[in-house]
Amino acid sequence: MKTQTSLAQTKPGLKTIDAKGKVLGRLAGEIVKYLTGKHKVNYSVHQDSGDFVTVENVGEMKFTGNKLVEKEYLHYSQYPGGMKRSALAVEFEKSPARVLRRAVARMLPRNKQRQPRMHRLTIVGEKGTKRIW
Repeated sequence: MKTQTSLAQTKPGLKTIDAKGKVLGRLAGEIVKYLTGKHKVNYSVHQDSGDFVTVENVGEMKFTGNKLVEKEYLHYSQYPGGMKRSALAVEFEKSPARVLRRAVARMLPRNKQRQPRMHRLTIVGEKGTKRIW
């Protein structure tokens, strides 16, 4: 039996998500589902059929446990002693949108479709931050 695939291109829709009171990881997983198009009936791995996603009230997200204090983001500059650490609380205070954007980017598969999917993510009230993926 052969698998039938839909060759018809679907128009991307628009999904608006309110982040108020939602946990960061679960919110990022929901966003990834809409960006990849897994919520659609005609989902196919090799076709990018995701929707545009707009997220509002990012500054009012929740964090479970002690993540706000204990979670750290690491960045290594490739030089001896070049390990830089930044706590989630500090990053969230600077830019809540950047924290969400980083979580979504790290949940997406690392392939050619990652960057076009991230371009379809819009965070309302985001200041001019540089791309992190």
